[in-house]
Amino acid sequence: MPDRYLTVPGEGVHEVGINRSRFRCVVAPVADETGARALVDRLRAEHPTADHTCHAYVLGADAAIRRCDDDGEPGGTAGAPMLRMLLHRGIRDVAAVVTRWFGGTKLGAGGLIRAYGGVVGETLDRVGTVERRRTRTLRVTVGHDRAGRLEHELRAGGLAVLGVHHASRVTIELAVPEAELEEIGARIADATAGTARTETLPG
Repeated sequence: MPDRYLTVPGEGVHEVGINRSRFRCVVAPVADETGARALVDRLRAEHPTADHTCHAYVLGADAAIRRCDDDGEPGGTAGAPMLRMLLHRGIRDVAAVVTRWFGGTKLGAGGLIRAYGGVVGETLDRVGTVERRRTRTLRVTVGHDRAGRLEHELRAGGLAVLGVHHASRVTIELAVPEAELEEIGARIADATAGTARTETLPG
């Protein structure tokens, strides 16, 4: 499974006109299928006069989840080319929704495929991409005497501290690149003279 992957930095919108039909594309980062469906539902509600609201999304660094829907367009002419464009560009954790207002002139299967795939590609060109790394949550439990210095060293090393909880001992939760779990664990052991306990959380 890849350690690094590309996604979009935020929501982007682009619209094209083809033979009097309007194709409005929105691409947005999504974390799961619930988020992808929420985007589709939101855009369908925002544009009740549209003839079609087609979508595609890809989830997971390994693109394990990939879905698309033609929403009434001829089978394979809308959602599928949108999905192919996302996969071709190597974009993950992303949803694309294309809203179409029919202009009265039929485009044919080839024309629809080019229109739907093309507007997604153009929108991706405009919004750009960012690189993400697969991370896991590492829970570190350490004594109060070493916690402050350890937290400082972890932050200084560029790690994202997700939370710090004080009880009889201090628990620090970190987002750690999956490929660096062993190395970070060794660094924590060195920094605390082996007194810290580390646990990689599932998921």
